[in-house]
Amino acid sequence: MGDRTTLSPGPPGPGTLTAESLLRRLEWRVVRRLDGRLQGDYRTLFRGTGIDFTDLREYEPGDDLRHIDWNVTARMDTPYVREYVEDREITAWLLLDRSASMGFGPVDRQKSLVLAEIATTIAHILARGGNSVGAVLFDGDVATIPPAQGRRQVLRISQALLQPPAAARPKDTTDLSRMLHATLGLARRRSLLVIVSDFITQPGWEHPLSLLTRRHDVVAIQVVDPRESELPAVGMVYVEDAETGEQIFVDTNDPVFRERLAAAAAERQDALVAAARRAGTDIHPVATDDDLVRALARISELRRRRRR
Repeated sequence: MGDRTTLSPGPPGPGTLTAESLLRRLEWRVVRRLDGRLQGDYRTLFRGTGIDFTDLREYEPGDDLRHIDWNVTARMDTPYVREYVEDREITAWLLLDRSASMGFGPVDRQKSLVLAEIATTIAHILARGGNSVGAVLFDGDVATIPPAQGRRQVLRISQALLQPPAAARPKDTTDLSRMLHATLGLARRRSLLVIVSDFITQPGWEHPLSLLTRRHDVVAIQVVDPRESELPAVGMVYVEDAETGEQIFVDTNDPVFRERLAAAAAERQDALVAAARRAGTDIHPVATDDDLVRALARISELRRRRRR
């Protein structure tokens, strides 16, 4: 929700990891365990309501307001909703934030690595079901991987995420609205959109997100690191804004400073969650120290409850 001051990050990027080795590791450690937890039912995690319009009927309490057909409602003077049936296959777009702040976190598990793990896992699960998956990568500039099927497409997306991002311009801060606006022009047909970002961004992203949620099923995953809100007591240290490079010298042993940092982080998070809900979706945090299987299963359960 604006620039966030964090500890200066360690070496950028996930090291010498290859797309093939990452995918194999995730297949063994994550996908197999998810198969057991979700019993192959990934609909509640990655799929929303139907794709193809079939019929109209009068609105009933509990219907999704996004399905109201306003033209028919105006003519009939009573609310009508569109009914859909689901395709066996869907098109999914992964909207992936590779901005400078994603380089924060432990040396062996920065937010950028968690991003790559989440995106690769989701792409693999969807591609395994015969779905087409594309990606929009944002590191100040927008790059696109067109939707395609199969394991090669998963590796293509994974490999792009393991490459070092383009160097940001000096004093440049992330503007996620650029990525969201670009997606408005790419995803013409109703699709599944999975946004993976830390949502450290300039304001203005809420409006394009609301336009996307009107047409598409949107899952917003926020990658966070605990030290962004709770600094360890390690004495006097420099902290650096990962977006702008600005540094200040602080005393992390000062309890007042640590309380103020935690309060400010909580306030930003509350504002982020509220803004996303106004735009039509929920924020699902995943921390760098989270177990990925448990995190994705948690998202599945929350989405299941929302549809009841």
